[in-house]
Formats: sequence, structure tokens, C-alpha cells
Amino acid sequence: MIKTVAIQGVKGSFHHIVSQQYFGDEITLKECLTFDEVVQSLLTGESDAVVMALENSIAGSIIPNYALIDNHNLHMVGEHYLDVQHHLMALPNQDINDIVEVYSHPMALLQCKEFFKKYPHIKLVEDKDTAEVAQRIRTKNLKGVAAIASKLASELFELNIISESIQTIKQNETRFVIVKKENHEVSESDISKASIKFELEHKRGSLAAMLNVMSDCKLNLTKIQSMPKIETPWKYAFFVDVTFNDYGDYKKAISIMEIMTEKFKILGEFKDAKL
Repeated sequence: MIKTVAIQGVKGSFHHIVSQQYFGDEITLKECLTFDEVVQSLLTGESDAVVMALENSIAGSIIPNYALIDNHNLHMVGEHYLDVQHHLMALPNQDINDIVEVYSHPMALLQCKEFFKKYPHIKLVEDKDTAEVAQRIRTKNLKGVAAIASKLASELFELNIISESIQTIKQNETRFVIVKKENHEVSESDISKASIKFELEHKRGSLAAMLNVMSDCKLNLTKIQSMPKIETPWKYAFFVDVTFNDYGDYKKAISIMEIMTEKFKILGEFKDAKL
């Protein structure tokens, strides 16, 4: 039974919206300003599960979050896709010409950078969380300052939306994962997606051989992300997502891949949210 869910950010953030859509309203929300704090809350038992953004259709992967899940031996037990609409908001009775600074999370700023090319007078400042900035503007009555955040944040903190959906590409999706300490959330009959990590010997064709195994076993590769091994220069670990129709095909594939790789690890098995 999920009781407490940790998120990066405060109420009104996109992580908060995902927690509502995935778990419903019968949970206690634990607000954390960093993903490190989110993970620590899970490790110490302060939360039962965490919601963590993993990739965005405009800005790409959030690589440090892959490392957090891997380094702490956590498990992805579910995923959720959210249509992320970024709105520019500030205290009432202001327009875009009154705004001199905009604060938001680096990913939000990156997703909206084209919009601000039309307003060179505005200074963009990276901050820890979208909704926390909105909350701060209201609490401190900050005029001339705007936030990039969700519509829910504007409602919670009574801010006026100056401009709607300012992200560069209007169809802007972020993939979130649900993370727990254990990996027995979903029955085998419902598992249709897995996230795995492996390392390969540095020789010609090693990655191609792995891809052939996936293909031969009827796995569909939906994502591949390389990450450098800090302790071994120019050697990489690969984070891979695969989908499949038959759990038996997947089990056959990983039994072969475990033999072919130097290190192999299952980060999560869950239901494909895109189905």
C-alpha cells in the first residue's frame, strides 16, 4: 500500500501532477528540492515510492537520474507520460514588458529558449523547481519576476498567466518513472517493458551483437543511452529500454545478454505506458 510519495519540487510542479494521475489523491506528498533528496527519502523509508522525470521529447535524457537509480540499486516499477505545457506567469497586472527576470528549472528553460529570443531584455535564471519559483513570487510579492510552470501552479499561487504554452515544440512530453526499493510490483503477465543496463568489452561489433540478440528474440528497442564510466576513461555503460509482447521472449534475451556482457543489470520491469 503506497502511503507517501516523494517528488522533486513542490505542489503545483509537474512531478506533483504525475503523482496525482498515477496514484490518485489518497497519498501523502513529500516535497524535495533535489532528486538526491528524493532518493534519500526512499532509502531511509520516509517515502514508499518516488516519481522521477527521466527524459523529455525536446530536451532529451536526464542522465543524472539514471545514475541515481543505478548507483542506489533502485527499481523502476512503472512509467507515466505527461503532456508538459509550460506557461509564463507572474503577479497580476503585469505584461511581458514588465518582466525583467524569469526563473525556472534548467530543463524548462531549455524547452522554452526559442520563445525568449523575442525578448532580449529578459534575464533567464536557472532555479531548482518550476512551481517553487511560482510559490516564491507570490510569497515575496516579487514584481518584474516571472516563472515558467504549470497551470496548476498558477492556480495554487494565484498568478496571472502572461503567455500560454511557450515551449518550443507544442507537443512536449516528459517520461516519468515510478521508483521503489523492490522490483516485484507487476505480475509477469502484465510486464511488457524493461529497462536494463550493461557494459561491453571494447571491441568491434560488441554492441551490434547485443542489438542482434534483441532483434532475434523479438524485443523492440525503444531507447538506448550511453553513459561514460568515470573510473574507466573512454569506456561506457549502456542504458536500454525494450518492449515485448511475450515475457518468455524477454527472459530468453536476457539469459543470452547476461553471458555476452561484462556487467548486466535489470533496472526495472513494468507495463508499457504507451500501450
